[in-house]
Amino acid sequence: AIMRMRPFVLAVVCLGAAASTSSAQTARPAAANPFGEPTRASTSHLTVESTISHTTVAPGARVTMAVDVTPRRTMHVYAPGKHDYQVVSLNIAPEPWLRADATKYPASESYHFEPTNETIPVYSKPFRLTREVIILDTPEAKQQLAGQSSVTLAGVLEYQACDDKLCYQPTKVPVRFTVTMKP
Repeated sequence: AIMRMRPFVLAVVCLGAAASTSSAQTARPAAANPFGEPTRASTSHLTVESTISHTTVAPGARVTMAVDVTPRRTMHVYAPGKHDYQVVSLNIAPEPWLRADATKYPASESYHFEPTNETIPVYSKPFRLTREVIILDTPEAKQQLAGQSSVTLAGVLEYQACDDKLCYQPTKVPVRFTVTMKP
């Protein structure tokens, strides 16, 4: 049976067993990844390397969270478009001192799904999603951040993966960074 899911967005951090994460990091040349060293996670459908543009921030700072996603052979995840499948998304946990801009998506590819005779925008090759967040510089935000030496920027990568025969249950991969606060 083919499982179809309607798109939904959930902005909470899920630390379930769906993904295994590793704090082991692999160094990359600066030219290949200006965001620094990644944190890796893996599921049965794909691998994820999450990175952040700055590890030290101050009120008013813009920080870019990025996830590099590599689908496993024969797998794909859904890109934005006109369909009812769950689009891969990078959701940021809400904080009163944080504003998150919209996710930036790369160009997708068209995939023809034979069992339903549909052509759908997907990602089946490695791709990167980015999301800018702003540490607010308001009196309220400064009050909430007062005395904190660090804050955690957290979220979740959500997706529904499919292969050429069927679609799998939606999956969540936690994304989490602790950044140092400047006065």
